[in-house]
Amino acid sequence: MRKLVYRYLWFTIGVIINAFGVAIITKAALGTSPISSVPYVLSLRFAPSLGAFTFVFNLLFIAAQVVLRGRKFPPIQFLQLVVNLVFSAFIDVGMKALWWFEPTSLPVKLVALVIGCAVLGFGISVEVAPDALLVPGEGVVGSITDRTGKRFGSIKIMFDVTLVIIALILSFIFFHRINGLGRGTIVSALIVGRFVNLYNAHLPLIPRIRTLRAVAVPEAPQEKTACEAEKQIEIEAEG
Repeated sequence: MRKLVYRYLWFTIGVIINAFGVAIITKAALGTSPISSVPYVLSLRFAPSLGAFTFVFNLLFIAAQVVLRGRKFPPIQFLQLVVNLVFSAFIDVGMKALWWFEPTSLPVKLVALVIGCAVLGFGISVEVAPDALLVPGEGVVGSITDRTGKRFGSIKIMFDVTLVIIALILSFIFFHRINGLGRGTIVSALIVGRFVNLYNAHLPLIPRIRTLRAVAVPEAPQEKTACEAEKQIEIEAEG
C-alpha cells in the first residue's frame, strides 16, 4: 500500500514539474510548447488564464478518449480529471511566480527556453517512471493510435502539428499576425525528448521510481494495449 501511494505521489510530482516547465517555456516569449499552443493563444485574446484554457482543452481530450475507447476506457483513467486540475492550476501558479521575468534580449530568452525544456523533460521522466496514469494529451494520442492502428510516434507528431496549425489560424484571426508561437515551439518539440533520454539514462532517481511499478493499480486493466506499450517504449527509449 505504501508503494502504491508513492507511485501516485511521484506521478503527481512529475505533473507539477511539467506545469512549471510549461510556464518557464511560455515566459521565455519564444513560443510555448505544441500541446499548450492553442490554450496560450486563446489566453492572449480572452480573459481566462493559460491554466484555465488548458483545463478546458484537456477536458476535451479526456472526452475524446471516452468516445474513442468506449467501454474499453479504463475507469481508473477518469482520474485524469484530477490530473488535469492539478496540472492546469500549477501552470497558473508557475506563471504568477514568474511575474517578474520578462526577458527582452534573445540570449536570455534562449537560456530560459532551454531551462524550461530541461524542467519539462525532467517532469516527464518523473511522471512516466511510475506508470500510474496517462495525462490527457498522451491519453488521446494513445486512443487515436488504438483506433487507427498507426504508430504512437507518428500519431503524436500529427497531433502536435495539428495543434500548432490550429493555434496559428487562431493567432491570425485574433491578432492578424503570429502571436504566441515561434521558434521556441519548434525547439521545445525537438529537445524535450532529448532531456527525457538524458534523465532516464543517467539520473538514479528514475530507476528507483520504476521499482514501484510492481504494485498493481486498482481497476486498471491487467494488460496494456499495444499503443500503451509502444508509447512507454518510445517515451523512455526515444524521447
